[in-house]
Amino acid sequence: MAPVIGFAGFSGSGKTTLIEQIIPFLKQQGLRVGLLKHSHHDVEPDTPGKDSYRLRHAGSDQLLLATPHRHILFFEYPEPAQREPQLDACLQQLDHSQLDIILVEGFRDQPIAKIEIHRPDYGKPLLYPQDEHIIAMATSEPDGNHPLPVLDLNQPEQVAEFILKWSKQ
Repeated sequence: MAPVIGFAGFSGSGKTTLIEQIIPFLKQQGLRVGLLKHSHHDVEPDTPGKDSYRLRHAGSDQLLLATPHRHILFFEYPEPAQREPQLDACLQQLDHSQLDIILVEGFRDQPIAKIEIHRPDYGKPLLYPQDEHIIAMATSEPDGNHPLPVLDLNQPEQVAEFILKWSKQ
């Protein structure tokens, strides 16, 4: 199974931006990168009127849309408001034989290794004191004194290097 590392932080802290900057660096190192993103919002990644949209809305519980460029797997849940996705189930849906590392955005409370994204100027509390699974912190003010590795949020290469070293342990 590919190593899994999460990114934890409050909304607006810069998780997506950091991951977007890290992925190209990891790719340059020859890694095959998987990404699992959790969202509390309902999103529609399909185009109304297209065949896949019509078939999904006709009642299929799962639909795999396969093209020469990509595969898209849809799972439909009858009562989404009562069912949060489970991290383990989502990870099992990825083809680990084709991945070298999996990045997870969201699933903040899950027991996986995580990098905390923290911006002190947002006024939000630190997560790592209550989460033993946070192994490093990427922050906009890296000069603080903390009992875990502190990375500069504005230097994504530094965060990517940390991930590379961690993944080889």
